[in-house]
Amino acid sequence: MPKVLISDELSDAAVQIFRDRGVEVDFQPKLGKDPERLAAIIGDYDGLAIRSATRVTGDLIARAERLRVIGRAGIGVDNVDIAAASARGIVVMNTPFGNSITTAEHAIGMMFAVARQIPAADASTRAGKWEKSRFMGVEISGKTLGLIGAGNIGSVVASRAIGLKMRVIAHDPFLSAERALAMGVERIDDLDELLARADFISLHLPKTEKTANILSAERIARIKPGARLINCARGGLVDEAAVAAALKEGRLAAAAFDVFAEEPAVTNVLFDAPNVVCTPHLGASTTEAQENVALHVAEQMSDYLVHGAISNALNAPSVTAEEAPILKPWIALAEMLGSFAGQVTEHAIEEIEIEYVGEVGDLNLTPLTAALTAGLLRPLVGEGAVNMVSAPLVARERGIHIAETRKDAQGAFGSYIRLIVTTEHQTRSVAGTIYSDGKPRFIQIKGIGLEAEPMRYMLYTTNTDTPGYIGALGTKLGALGVNIATFALGRAVKSGEAIALLGVDDVIGAETLAEIAALPQVRQAKALTF
Repeated sequence: MPKVLISDELSDAAVQIFRDRGVEVDFQPKLGKDPERLAAIIGDYDGLAIRSATRVTGDLIARAERLRVIGRAGIGVDNVDIAAASARGIVVMNTPFGNSITTAEHAIGMMFAVARQIPAADASTRAGKWEKSRFMGVEISGKTLGLIGAGNIGSVVASRAIGLKMRVIAHDPFLSAERALAMGVERIDDLDELLARADFISLHLPKTEKTANILSAERIARIKPGARLINCARGGLVDEAAVAAALKEGRLAAAAFDVFAEEPAVTNVLFDAPNVVCTPHLGASTTEAQENVALHVAEQMSDYLVHGAISNALNAPSVTAEEAPILKPWIALAEMLGSFAGQVTEHAIEEIEIEYVGEVGDLNLTPLTAALTAGLLRPLVGEGAVNMVSAPLVARERGIHIAETRKDAQGAFGSYIRLIVTTEHQTRSVAGTIYSDGKPRFIQIKGIGLEAEPMRYMLYTTNTDTPGYIGALGTKLGALGVNIATFALGRAVKSGEAIALLGVDDVIGAETLAEIAALPQVRQAKALTF
């Protein structure tokens, strides 16, 4: 009988699910706050069920000799070393859809709180002041709500706001026109336009390299005077000091924050600002949401430990034991192709077509398509928000149509996968294959042939095919301290468009990338991480 340790608080019903499905349970909900004791006993368990208190570090995983699965009751997996778990063959699962409604409702509640100054009015009334004229509020009905991020939670907020008779506008680079129409929102391509128009602004996007500090001091200065700002998404999306200054100057009427750049937020620049409502990361803190994610993680872990079924896994495909050895290298390739496209695409994706050419077309394509779609979406929605199981659903929610085609072998390669991405502005493709050594290779980008082995860190450029570019790029990278491991080139026609895909030793930062992009021959430069 498999044995699971529960080191954080889970409901009695969740514990019973394990037992009903033939899993032995050791329920020690305080153990997550005692890492030394946890490390001492973790070697006795096949599964570990956690919330946010338990930190599953590489050192802990190294001592988990029997561990086969880690289940996180919730979406965030910042407290799990997924790379270390993957290296040990441990499946990491989460429950990405268990608290969407709860978080959306909290954002709506915060909107009401700042519209009517409810917390301050409550404190004043309890103090016996009866300051009725001081707390003049505004109606929500008829106002414009600007959503920054229109994914799973953002779409729920939109539907609730429309029910409150608000006008909803949304900025999301990957929100298609079709999906916006279905949601009943107006899509805004320019974030500055949304900031200038919205009476209320609510953030609903993950924190990634692209979204960190998306509301910088410069952008906050462009917000419509008298607007109200709500952040129930992630800390670090907003320049908190700039918000505090805008509140003190009266440029912002009010703000509500449930998440902060540093948590737990025992001190924060916002705490001294006027007209601000703060809560301690309560977005997912409802009885229903906590129960839902607990039940989901118990069901998923039990199914895996007893039957081998994998669902909502962040680091493992949903495949049978017989298929796994054959599919494994192709799944890795598919995810890399999707990740490449997701990292270089800058506009809303309307459709993706996946061509399976040659022998790969005879395999089970479901996990391959799911892996590719997850790789495509992960740079857009953030780590932990999408996996092989949820990727098709997330794609549908964003209005992305997925098409698969099988083709007979053609050209120089007997079997390969080509991904064709269609956005509002263009269609681009990337293709790859598995060589006889079992390793993946990129073999074509934008219809241009090349040969490149994927590496952890890479640099991709498109450039005009003019003499001296290779030397200029190499010289620039050398001056910037970037060491080149591999260098692959390709071009469409002489003096036309060319591409370069370089493997490098370390991640390329934003400042370094900006200098590369400034080279006169460069049309586009992207730092990639796989």
